[in-house]
Amino acid sequence: MEKQKKNAQGTFSENILSVFGKEPLRAMNYKQVASRMGIHDKATKNNVLNVLQQLCSEGILQENNRGKFLLKQEHISKYAKHQQYIVGELDMKNTGKAYLLRDDGEDIFIAAGNTSTGLHGDIVKVMLFPKRANRKLEGRVVEIVERKKSQYVGILEVNKNFAYLIPDSTKIPVDIFIPNDALNKAKNGMKVVAEITDWEAHSRNPIGKVIRVLGMPGENNVEMQSILMEFDFPLEFPKEVEAEVKKIKDKLPTDEIKKRRDFRDVWTITIDPADAKDFDDALSLQKLDNGNWEVGVHIADVSWYVRPDTPLDQEAFKRGTSVYLVDRTIPMLPEKLCNNVCSLRPDEDKFTFSAVFELDETAKIVKEWFGKTVIRSNRRYAYEEVQKMIEGEKATFYPEIMTLHRLASRLREERQKQGSINFESREVKFVLDEKAHPISVYLKEQKEANWLVEDFMLLANRRVAERIGKATATNKPRTFVYRIHDVPNPEKLTDFASFVRRLGYTVDIQNRNSLTNSFNKLFKKIEGKGEQNLIETVALRTMQKAIYSTENIGHYGLGFDYYTHFTSPIRRYPDLMVHRLLEFYLNGGNSMNDKILEGKCEHASDMEKKAQEAERASVKYKQAEFLEDKIGKIFEGHVSGISKWGVYVELVDNYCEGLIRMNDLTDDYYYIDEQNYRIVGYHTKKIIRLGDPIRVTIKEVNMQKRMIDFAMVSAINS
Repeated sequence: MEKQKKNAQGTFSENILSVFGKEPLRAMNYKQVASRMGIHDKATKNNVLNVLQQLCSEGILQENNRGKFLLKQEHISKYAKHQQYIVGELDMKNTGKAYLLRDDGEDIFIAAGNTSTGLHGDIVKVMLFPKRANRKLEGRVVEIVERKKSQYVGILEVNKNFAYLIPDSTKIPVDIFIPNDALNKAKNGMKVVAEITDWEAHSRNPIGKVIRVLGMPGENNVEMQSILMEFDFPLEFPKEVEAEVKKIKDKLPTDEIKKRRDFRDVWTITIDPADAKDFDDALSLQKLDNGNWEVGVHIADVSWYVRPDTPLDQEAFKRGTSVYLVDRTIPMLPEKLCNNVCSLRPDEDKFTFSAVFELDETAKIVKEWFGKTVIRSNRRYAYEEVQKMIEGEKATFYPEIMTLHRLASRLREERQKQGSINFESREVKFVLDEKAHPISVYLKEQKEANWLVEDFMLLANRRVAERIGKATATNKPRTFVYRIHDVPNPEKLTDFASFVRRLGYTVDIQNRNSLTNSFNKLFKKIEGKGEQNLIETVALRTMQKAIYSTENIGHYGLGFDYYTHFTSPIRRYPDLMVHRLLEFYLNGGNSMNDKILEGKCEHASDMEKKAQEAERASVKYKQAEFLEDKIGKIFEGHVSGISKWGVYVELVDNYCEGLIRMNDLTDDYYYIDEQNYRIVGYHTKKIIRLGDPIRVTIKEVNMQKRMIDFAMVSAINS
């Protein structure tokens, strides 16, 4: 009888534990447990409470101060049923909380205490908590699937018995503990690179060692190197790569020249920024006997020099792209290639891969040809020189330049008719002194000279993609590398339409044609206004990110069904992949393995994103440096953003952006009116809204965090 009683009690305990197993992260009192078991009489409920307390004494459950019981963490895997796990990338905030990013649904919130040893960018496995009504999805990191990085840049703080690395990145909310025997001769206050060597699950801080000393904070070279290391870009090329490059000959081999279509007697030019050193695209022009124009888009034939699976190729793939910081370029290829051998410098014979088009006077394509060529550029132009000619200044080769301009304008008109959205990104540039200190700031303008080049490059990119990917009577589509841009999320479009409506503008999102037309009209209306930067930024965020992929879905923003990147192999690895594939297929090759290529596309997209983040970080640093000696000075600006932290202001003359913190607005208590993108004074009813002109003074500049704090002086014209 006693044995039966024990068995019954054991079964009762198992039933209780099965209740917790169904909701392993939920704390419940004895009444909630009883209800889930279908128990309603008082005596059995009391028995539930007794068993719960017994399970606590056995170390299976734990009881909190509100009389609720919870499975102990170490027993979850044993008793939990139907747990939901999701693997994804961790997006960490400076407060320690994080989100698991998901492409297929709502991002998952992870509280600071539930991130385990996960760090920003890591691929982690998250166990979902039971969904609660009107709450975001939440979870807990249970496994680090892949560390995205193990090396971090920061300032070293050395104490008597130990040291800490304080990371530069605001995305890393923990300091790295450095034992004194792992300092590698680094001194207190230095910028260093540390590698995490160990991190026990229950330890608050990871343990690391100093692997590289960069120097003292504030020195330009140290700070630029810090940014590169923060985003995992190397500071030099491996020795085996340098050795390989030394063997590359400058002179073009005669036997290879004979195999190529020769354009050396055809008028050819390059048009680039005035300070450019790598010229990877050229345009040729000649009038044909039938009155049409032959335009050649000639691209540096990097694939002739960079052969697959060599150390040089492997390093180029690893880097993925060139990185353009404010004061320097970190090239994808060694200088001998990017600035010399491959660069289409004037009066030098160069190997190119070309897309050649026969166009009529309306820029309609009559014929096209793709293949390997040799060219000799007649002249190197800066954009500014060509722009002056377009605006009427007569100079050498004026008729040829104006013909290219006329044809490019026709191409652009046709592209816009087909629904291309005219996104114009703002590029902040600096004038630096001999020590790379910023002495002025300006916006780089895109004008007709830029568009001239851009439209011929877009033509080449589109037609190359169509040549391989578009099914015709004579062409069977083969695996290729595309530049794709997905359709925008409908919810984001609706939110954007609501956003601009509150600012007095409208966009029609009924269909693609109405959307592109209203977008282009909107961009014209806001030009030069205080809200221009914010609206353009939000519009870009409304769109999906363009990426590389073997799965072609077209390019929504440009309005192209087929699009690739063919025109910049000196600075982008996907273009080099495209060159190799195009040559292979033109020579009759069969379709390549899409899985291998897709993996390379994903890596290239990741590296492009990192490069953009590094470039933005260098701009933010130089903006902070520009204002560092201007503490207390008054500037005019306009409100560029509203958040719970405060009011973001962009200065009119130098385009630097900073924050007026809420607690620095001392004339009233302000609350956020998110629906109308403004803050409102509780007592005075004073309103500060997006786009408002405003005077501010520079309050504080944090160089390490690349942050600027403003203090409000007054609203303009108030």
